[in-house]
Amino acid sequence: MICIGIESSAHTIGVGVADGAKVLANERSTYKPKYTGIHPRKAADFLSKEFEPVLERAIEKSNVELGEIELIAFTMGPGLGACLKIGLVGAKMLSQVLGTPILGVNHALAHIEIARTLCGCRNPLVVYVSGGNTQIIVPEGKKYRVMGETLDIGLGNLIDSIGRSMGLKHAHGSVIEELAKKGNYFPLPYSVKGMDLVFTGLLTDAQNSLKTHSKEDVCYSLQETAFSMLAEATERALALTKRRELILCGGVAQNTRLQEMLRQMAKPHGCRLSVTEGQFNADNGAMIAVTANLMYKAGVRTKLSECRAVQKLRVDEAEIRW
Repeated sequence: MICIGIESSAHTIGVGVADGAKVLANERSTYKPKYTGIHPRKAADFLSKEFEPVLERAIEKSNVELGEIELIAFTMGPGLGACLKIGLVGAKMLSQVLGTPILGVNHALAHIEIARTLCGCRNPLVVYVSGGNTQIIVPEGKKYRVMGETLDIGLGNLIDSIGRSMGLKHAHGSVIEELAKKGNYFPLPYSVKGMDLVFTGLLTDAQNSLKTHSKEDVCYSLQETAFSMLAEATERALALTKRRELILCGGVAQNTRLQEMLRQMAKPHGCRLSVTEGQFNADNGAMIAVTANLMYKAGVRTKLSECRAVQKLRVDEAEIRW
């Protein structure tokens, strides 16, 4: 089934085209405010302006005619309300114009499913890390169960916040990863609550440390501390579930140091870490299209009247029929 997937949960408008699990196109445009966080209304205005050109690029690259489209999918949530509504309106318009079915997709579920599909994993433990989310997830029956998660801010939010405190422009994560390669370690607060994590104390101390330590040392120490916390909780989940597959997905999954630490942690357990390529870990439309195809094939349907934007939507609320 050929599906157009639309992602608009935050700062990115993404349009992907997939034929089943095969990605035919994956185009996107990202709102990049300098020195500040995401302003929902400004981001939504950007996504609205960029929707049509991104859609056109995706269609052109896919070599698919509009008449061949069989399904339209969009990010239902979680995300910023104003941004989610851009994708919702675009998807409803396309569905009605083309006369095709429409499906709302859980954003977190889509991150997991495209990684699981492209990496060929069947029954993995999942570490999902993004701007607003940090969760350790395991499939159980017809649901994904969250075994552990952040109790305050997401790992990506932590990294972006220290980047803004340092006066960095957009793309904080990649810049901080590079700075960290030149740094030395000093102790920062380490807070693991059983299977859960707390990052705000670490952030506050790291921000204060900018007065007495170099940016490189702060970046290195922040990464090592936060990633070690996540690795500890993940290893506990791995020991409990005895899984032999581990997936790292979400925007922060692109960090090579995090990949290295989780790979080293998993190896003694006979577990293999899988990470898909960067374009499918960043927010993108292909993950929505691929997941929608799985859902539709399994019998999931969404009426046009049921399509809406849901700002708070957990991955463990989604039914997994496939």
